[in-house]
Amino acid sequence: MGFFYSTLLFTLLLHICDAAASLTIQDSYVSAIGDPGMRNPNARFALEAWNFCNEVGNEAPLMGSPRLADCADLHCSPSLTGDQDIPGGPLLRKRSTCKVHHKVTEVDNRLGVGDRFPDGNYKAYTDPDLYAAEKERYLGSLCEGHDSTEPWYHWMIMLKNGNFDKNTTLCPENGRKVSKIVTGRNFPCFGEGCMNQPLVYHNYSRIVYGKHASLIGGFYGTYDLDANLTAGLDGKSFFSVSWQKNLSTGSWIVSNKLTTSFKYPWLMLYLRADAAEGFNGGYHYSGRGIMRKLPESPNFKVKLTLEVRQGGGSNSQFYLLDIGSCWKNNGDPCDGDVLTDVTRYSEMIINPATSSWCRPDNLVSCPPYHVSPNGEIIYRNDTSRFPYSAYHLYCAPGNANYLEKPYDICDPYSNPQAQELVQILPHPEWAVHGYPSKKGEGWIGDARSWELDVGALSNRLYFYQDPGTKPAKRVWSSLNVGTEIYVSSQGATAEWTVSDFDVLIPEGGKGGVRAVL
Repeated sequence: MGFFYSTLLFTLLLHICDAAASLTIQDSYVSAIGDPGMRNPNARFALEAWNFCNEVGNEAPLMGSPRLADCADLHCSPSLTGDQDIPGGPLLRKRSTCKVHHKVTEVDNRLGVGDRFPDGNYKAYTDPDLYAAEKERYLGSLCEGHDSTEPWYHWMIMLKNGNFDKNTTLCPENGRKVSKIVTGRNFPCFGEGCMNQPLVYHNYSRIVYGKHASLIGGFYGTYDLDANLTAGLDGKSFFSVSWQKNLSTGSWIVSNKLTTSFKYPWLMLYLRADAAEGFNGGYHYSGRGIMRKLPESPNFKVKLTLEVRQGGGSNSQFYLLDIGSCWKNNGDPCDGDVLTDVTRYSEMIINPATSSWCRPDNLVSCPPYHVSPNGEIIYRNDTSRFPYSAYHLYCAPGNANYLEKPYDICDPYSNPQAQELVQILPHPEWAVHGYPSKKGEGWIGDARSWELDVGALSNRLYFYQDPGTKPAKRVWSSLNVGTEIYVSSQGATAEWTVSDFDVLIPEGGKGGVRAVL
């Protein structure tokens, strides 16, 4: 078997032992997020926009730094209410009894690089990347929830532009700054300025009245800087995210729409549950999010309701769930050193048009081995037993030193540091954890409420680690739902809603890590 695979086997057995121990824990879970099940009547939503390497680069004209927030409290007089048990808020008898209090103003949202913050505790950086990170922390301070001893801030809406100009040096290569990009990989770019930030417009949360009062609001915009959205899209890119209450359940319904264009053929839009503080998936600054405690494999679950209305075409990698973390190749937690930190992702793609690149004749796109539900290791060259169709692709971190051939390195430019991807597809292998068992489940016309044993599944996945090192703790700082429309030759549109989103950890605290720096 050899030293390398013997070490892998030892590492895996330790993970399996952890999973077996978790079976003795009582099935009692509590929410790890500040807005359990999305049922808070107050709006807590923020937006961040990233360029290809998860930075800012340059701000869009007159838009300020691409970090915005809508944090609004709904205040209703208790003296004029009826049934207090209606989910999401009281039944109101008079419309005049409710007011909305905005904690973030337009002045806050339009702050741009070099602008002084109203709070002197925050630094007005002249570097657009550093300023955006500082602005995110400032906006978070305005949105902070005070109903818990552990801080939490907001849901995060993430936009990303997949254009990459290889004639610039805006993006590092596996975390290392380079003087020139030399690569045979192809990336979309229409020319100078293709990595721009979007135009973002804001419908601030306002009160609407039905059976009872609730808030409605949203963000929308385009990457085409010459677009006039009032005149229609006319082949331009477009995105929108809006929130309103489900008056039956009390959950927020977050409605999303994303349209690519000829100039912007690769766009991403996710709703993220991020760490309240500290690093999160793909982000090497201290950010702000909604998870008070971070889930740890193998002991956590995710609940959500997803309705896909338009899929975004055959190149839409629609993620039922995308989980992100960061640890070094020796198993240590990330510490901000982009040369040795590695972003780790696992993504369940539910678009039935997405095929398996992992095949017996293409082992380079397969992980070195698969772990069955009972813990059996099946190597990728075992063509009669390896479940190739359970995987879309696997790629290894570019700073790994002991990779087994054949291997493929993940794109070295689209993260601020090296990254590792495990992309999986609906398959009976994953169905034991509540995931879709076959293509088409959860897709257009099949809206579902999911309860996913993400901790157990993520504990089975292969992730690279240096031989002889202690297994990394798989602590996940981002859990995302949404799509990555990947280089569509023609404009494509995806449309979907998310509600009832929750992250659950064992009540005793095992499997949860406090989300602080």
